[in-house]
Amino acid sequence: MTLLETWRNTAYSQELTQKQSDELWADYFVKEKAIYEIILSEPDTVVKGTVKELAEKFDVELMMMVGFLDGIDESLKEPNPIEEMDENTTVNLGFDKEKLYYNMVAAKADWLYELPMWNNLLSADRRKELYKQQKASGTVRKDKKVGRNDPCPCGSGLKYKRCCGK
Repeated sequence: MTLLETWRNTAYSQELTQKQSDELWADYFVKEKAIYEIILSEPDTVVKGTVKELAEKFDVELMMMVGFLDGIDESLKEPNPIEEMDENTTVNLGFDKEKLYYNMVAAKADWLYELPMWNNLLSADRRKELYKQQKASGTVRKDKKVGRNDPCPCGSGLKYKRCCGK
């Protein structure tokens, strides 16, 4: 079993009680926030190393680091081989700022996208724009319903009830 499979089996296990699951995720979110505070403070420094080295560097358990790598993977400039990685796999955390912010908004991770470090990385206007973009991407808009006495949308000039509405 790969590290990623082990992480996912643990984190999303049906065998955990609600309390155990809540504790696991609460612990994870605190550690995740701490890692983001570090890497967002030094955005021009690409953090590289083996999974084990990064876990030690950020003072988290190996499985927590795997979970972090799973979460950030879609926001990286070069994705890591997370599906088959082991503790000696070299990974990097070179992220795309806008993509990362957008994905944090998508994940509803306000404790991450509201970090003060974002003030130095993206302008307030750009963050607002990315926020709106992400929120609009999930919005389903329906066209106005055609009333039976409205002109038919096919362009025939007839009322809808006499044309396509029959």
